[in-house]
Amino acid sequence: MSYKPPFTITSKMLNLVGDIVEIITNIKHIEINLKTPKLRKKNRIKSITGTLQIEGNSFSEEKVTNVINGKTVLGTMREIAEVRGAIKAYEHFDNYSFKSEKDLLKSHKLMMDELLPNAGAYRNTNVGVGDQNGMTHVAPPSLAVPELMGNLFEWLQNTKDHPLIVSCVFHYEFEFIHPFSDGNGRVGRLWQSVILNHYRNIFGFIPIESVIREYQESYYKALENSGSVGESTPFIEFMLEMILKTFKNASNENVPKNVPKNVPKNRLSEIVKLIEKNKEITSIQIAQRLKVSDKTIKRDMVTLKGQGRLQRVGSLKSGYWEVNKDGHLK
Repeated sequence: MSYKPPFTITSKMLNLVGDIVEIITNIKHIEINLKTPKLRKKNRIKSITGTLQIEGNSFSEEKVTNVINGKTVLGTMREIAEVRGAIKAYEHFDNYSFKSEKDLLKSHKLMMDELLPNAGAYRNTNVGVGDQNGMTHVAPPSLAVPELMGNLFEWLQNTKDHPLIVSCVFHYEFEFIHPFSDGNGRVGRLWQSVILNHYRNIFGFIPIESVIREYQESYYKALENSGSVGESTPFIEFMLEMILKTFKNASNENVPKNVPKNVPKNRLSEIVKLIEKNKEITSIQIAQRLKVSDKTIKRDMVTLKGQGRLQRVGSLKSGYWEVNKDGHLK
């Protein structure tokens, strides 16, 4: 492999990857809910709405839903074309091969066909990215784009780095190259999700783009910071935080509704007390003490982590649990 994008593996990255892997492992109690057609459609709409709103489209989730359902909506011709294109691109989500440059070009064609005469083809003009303060990034010359994208896909096909990190690196490098005349942000975010979906198909059911929309300024700042230091490290750390937050949101929103509300709250308090007494206690030991299943305790620990009450120090195998200062639930 001749090309390797510049980035540095940091302890923050490793901790975030560990937290994400752990929450994916413990999210089994809601995975069935996430994969129902109704909820998947809802989250797909969130993804489409979020990625378009980042680019300035004003359509709400309700209006995007109406477009999907074939209803008449009020909006500019461009906004409606953007929504239709995003819907088409995401409809093929499960069929894209994340290592295929051809498939990425296809996704751009679907996304931008109503908006660009050269949709699905790399740009043939030089471009820069700017804001109200001026130019923030001058993209590589158009003549260099095919080679740069070829190198990036060669690395993607051969890298041994963790897929969570790989997806973030690709996203940043793609935005840096800025291979299309328009639609780069939308396709970059889509392709990160495609890479993640290949790693674990649970990523096909959670709306990362929607969470990025909530932190839009930080998203652009992370891109800018990576450009300033000449490597994607700040952007990787930011995107891993967004992925973790997306899973925490999903976990909190999809807790089974048939569990009495007072029982989990009491149990969470008991878990905190047990960990305060013995930080190396295992989930199995807690389950035995509280007379519930190990699966239930793991779910509760995910909830506690999502509330910021509990954190894991070190690895799952040799680390321990730590209660934050405000660990006692009110």
